[in-house]
Amino acid sequence: MEGDSGLTIECKVKFTTLRRGRKRMARDEDKVKSPVGEGSVPRLSRLMALALRFEKLVQNGHMASYADLARLGYITRARMTQITNLLLLAPDIQEDILFLPCTTTGRDPICERHVRIITAVPDWRKQRRLWHELIV
Repeated sequence: MEGDSGLTIECKVKFTTLRRGRKRMARDEDKVKSPVGEGSVPRLSRLMALALRFEKLVQNGHMASYADLARLGYITRARMTQITNLLLLAPDIQEDILFLPCTTTGRDPICERHVRIITAVPDWRKQRRLWHELIV
């Protein structure tokens, strides 16, 4: 380019803060509200989704066993069992867990440890009764 054209462009720029203090320039589409809403997805919901994904991987033959998945995910087989035991819940309870409301402040209202007790009950009617007692 030859010479200085004397053209100056001015615009307002807004930065958003990400995790660990990283910054990113905000774009116009960042102004649109997320359809998910405010807050974070409860850990129990994420674990339920993970259990369903693990089951699909094993059923489709992408992974030979849950033990292979545990090795790949650097978790113990016992922890893998705890996660996959969520699949023993009645289908409507699984759905309730997947669609728990986002946590906006503090800790999640329902933790996985409390649900483990329900997974040990083989009767879905009893599971539903225990689930309703837990969420009320």
